[in-house]
Amino acid sequence: MTSTSTPTGLDRPIWTALTTRQAHLGFGDALARRFHPDVAPFAAIASDTPDAWRALQALMEPHEQVAILSANDAKGIDALQSKRVGTIHQMIAPRRFTQDADDSDVIRLNAADTDDMLALVQRTKPGPFGKRTREMGAYIGIREKGELIAMAGERMSIDGYVEISAVCVDERCRGRGLAGRLMNILRGEIGRRGETPFLHVFSHNESAIGLYERLGFELRHAFALTQVSHAA
Repeated sequence: MTSTSTPTGLDRPIWTALTTRQAHLGFGDALARRFHPDVAPFAAIASDTPDAWRALQALMEPHEQVAILSANDAKGIDALQSKRVGTIHQMIAPRRFTQDADDSDVIRLNAADTDDMLALVQRTKPGPFGKRTREMGAYIGIREKGELIAMAGERMSIDGYVEISAVCVDERCRGRGLAGRLMNILRGEIGRRGETPFLHVFSHNESAIGLYERLGFELRHAFALTQVSHAA
């Protein structure tokens, strides 16, 4: 499913982010770009051509892997190994969130919280998160007795749209509505800036998709997620 009412930037979110608002968080050229490894593992090519794939290869160290989103399975070149990891659903929340979300115990996360953010990610496995991921946007969280037990934040950003990501809650604290509360706070802030929130989720993650649908997110598009590395 692809909506004709949304801009093509959402059809190529990684490339669009890396060539506009978040160009400072990555590197590359007109053929291929990627985020700095400590920021995110994502990369993109301008077109599915051998020249673009070779440009991507030049951006990667021999031991590195990057992840790309594409409409179909990536072809690649002989010098690169491509492995489809799964199908990603892109969801958007087209209606602005206007309710008051409870933010009484919510804190803004900054550089001093990095170690605790990484520890929470390690326990909950919400998806890729590195030492500099928090530089991609605003991150918020909840602490109990000093321990970070929940967080959510902004990842890719393109004109008119901001991705919500790293939504995670410690297993001991689930079932209390913390993830939805943090997401609604971010949705409200994004909406007040005149932008629309979107997110990416594995198609098989039915529990997360159910939560996002209850929060007003709708399926917009499905992508192939491919892991790319140097060929052996």
